[in-house]
Amino acid sequence: MPLIRSVFQDELDSVSQTLFELSVMVSDSMAKATNALMSKNLSLAEEVITFDEKIDTVQHDLDGRIIDIIARQQPVASDLRALVTALRMSADLERMGDLAHHVAKVVRLRHPAAAVPDQLMSLIESMGVAAEKIAAKTGVVISTRDTTLAAQVEKDDDEMDLLHRQLISVLIAPTWEHGVETAIDLTLLGRYYERYADHAVSVARRVIFLVTGKFA
Repeated sequence: MPLIRSVFQDELDSVSQTLFELSVMVSDSMAKATNALMSKNLSLAEEVITFDEKIDTVQHDLDGRIIDIIARQQPVASDLRALVTALRMSADLERMGDLAHHVAKVVRLRHPAAAVPDQLMSLIESMGVAAEKIAAKTGVVISTRDTTLAAQVEKDDDEMDLLHRQLISVLIAPTWEHGVETAIDLTLLGRYYERYADHAVSVARRVIFLVTGKFA
């Protein structure tokens, strides 16, 4: 029995490690997507778009492994909670990768023109920085299961929400002079960053549930 338990624990540890690796992948993707957006770098945008397939593959493989573990080991109590929670976290992380992919597609759509007017470059860049910060912290939360740090992720999301509101206020102002098409692009970009942070918060909340058995 100790040997069986040891093998099972190794499988659980492998699941956690893959979740952490996914968090790093989606953080890097959003950082590159923001860089591409700021610099009108089409090749970097294409790299993000292509890399999303790798994120999807890792996530699908992870889900398959988790389902296989549940079928073979028939875990109960905290072990089952860990595996079911991992399935949900992998879905959130995959969606974060999709949102970075969406940002990169805006770059490709508008190239060689800039998708972001000069007056909003700083604000959009700040949203990108906030997204990267929250994703990085979420990765630490996954690897350490630090519930105090997990609770801080939601506070970091408040910063993103504030930036998002600032963006919307600019877009609806009567002084807006960049046309409907640009306004739509920026509305979508703002939503992509805001939802990216929301999914990171969801991951952090799931870690709290995993550790405490209670929803945050």
